[in-house]
Amino acid sequence: MNLTLKVWRQKNAKEAGNLVSYKVQDISEDMSFLEMFDVLNEQLINKGEEPIAFDHDCREGICGMCSMFINGQPHGPLRGVTTCQLHMRSFKDGDTIVVEPWRAKAFPVVKDLVVDRSSFDRIIASGGFISVNAGNAQDANNIPIPKPDADKAFDAAACIGCGACVATCKNSSAMLFVSAKVSQLALLPQGKIEASARVMEMVAQMDKEGFGNCSNTGACEIECPKGISLENIARMNREFYVAKLK
Repeated sequence: MNLTLKVWRQKNAKEAGNLVSYKVQDISEDMSFLEMFDVLNEQLINKGEEPIAFDHDCREGICGMCSMFINGQPHGPLRGVTTCQLHMRSFKDGDTIVVEPWRAKAFPVVKDLVVDRSSFDRIIASGGFISVNAGNAQDANNIPIPKPDADKAFDAAACIGCGACVATCKNSSAMLFVSAKVSQLALLPQGKIEASARVMEMVAQMDKEGFGNCSNTGACEIECPKGISLENIARMNREFYVAKLK
């Protein structure tokens, strides 16, 4: 498979970037998208050129670091997969593939395809935790949790914080991410004690980081590789308004 890649190259957040074209040849359809980038970078290094910087870690779709815009879609053309799970069989011989970093004020470009997503970390640090005694764990039977609530909490906890919801939103909103983290704990008895303070502080930090507002277009849910539901945003709004009344 022979392909033309148009890749965003940017030295740092302060300098302007641009798309640069590269040719790659003899790419196996069984390669992952990141393996194809490894091949390209090896070619660039052999030519004495600067390799393309891109972020990755687990390559198993559970860390969210491999985030890229591929032909105008977060993580590429498939639903429910991250970039590292995307394989070249999703493309055709002769294709031109445009690869860009996330576009959001709160995700400044570090270099090339790497963006700084530490704003998500600061949101989590502001309230995405529970305070418990550090003694022996309670017996599970002492904390009865309805199965529907446990399932919803588990579904919300599946969020990997990749930022696809922010990148695809026309407002660069982080509501889906924040609502998933709020819902994950708000649905469980362990998270009830700090529920009001949690949602207030996490929403305040989200606004402080410069994320936009949600306008319910639903693009975030569609592009989320873990299928996080918009219902979480509705739940977070309820939690927020109840906290305000308190």
